[in-house]
Amino acid sequence: MVYESDAMIPVEIQESSPRFQNFVVEEPNEGKKVNLDLLDEVRDQARIKAEALKKRVEQKQRSKLRPLQFQVADLVMRKAHPYQLEKKLSPKWTGPFRVVEVLGNGAYRLETLEDGAIPRTLNGANLKFYFS
Repeated sequence: MVYESDAMIPVEIQESSPRFQNFVVEEPNEGKKVNLDLLDEVRDQARIKAEALKKRVEQKQRSKLRPLQFQVADLVMRKAHPYQLEKKLSPKWTGPFRVVEVLGNGAYRLETLEDGAIPRTLNGANLKFYFS
């Protein structure tokens, strides 16, 4: 493989063809020096583009985010745990449960409808409203 010049077969080299006699070695380092001078600018532009892309992706994700706010005494369903999904067609949500306490930052304390308290708090991302 020969870059930026025409390939010559070994016969042309041995027989001293006009292509071989008129071959001029150009200075390839000049182009490399220019590229090295521009390297910092190219890196800065790439970093700026990457940050802009990251901000656009973040804004797109936030626009899709719809936080649900539950109040005390709301009826909710909770996402089923993997061990509760015995079969392919098992229900993906369990419940209904009643919200007992709103703890803030999307955390809720629940109880069953038969007044059985659930010992741990649940994140609001794993809950949805129950409509009877």
